[in-house]
Amino acid sequence: MKSAEFTVHTGSRPGLFDLTDQCDRFVRALGDGVLHVFVPHATAGLVIMELGAGSEQDLLDTVDRLLPRDDRWLHRHGSRGHGADHVVPLLAPPWATIPVVGGRLTLGTWQSIALLDTNVDNGTRTVRLTFLEG
Repeated sequence: MKSAEFTVHTGSRPGLFDLTDQCDRFVRALGDGVLHVFVPHATAGLVIMELGAGSEQDLLDTVDRLLPRDDRWLHRHGSRGHGADHVVPLLAPPWATIPVVGGRLTLGTWQSIALLDTNVDNGTRTVRLTFLEG
């Protein structure tokens, strides 16, 4: 098993942050197996989706509609509506697993691996990559 960790600076705005290049570089010389990507945060998750062409904003708008940033949430520390951030893992879990063949991610043509972070109170995220040989 091989493992690595890196930091993503997400700033103070909700967003999607493309992790595909970091994941690709990690597995490039590792052969066949499985890449497990994990974010150890209660208010962030991972998605595999097409990035670009408006998809990022579509996803963020959908999250805002499903999880409004208002005072309905029982979890109330931090910025207004922060309780919604703690429900994000329901929609985007903090892990993703991608098959690797010949040192290459087997993502579809338009698929990317992205960190979804709606929490404006935490501008730094950790991502752990683990490769299991197959």
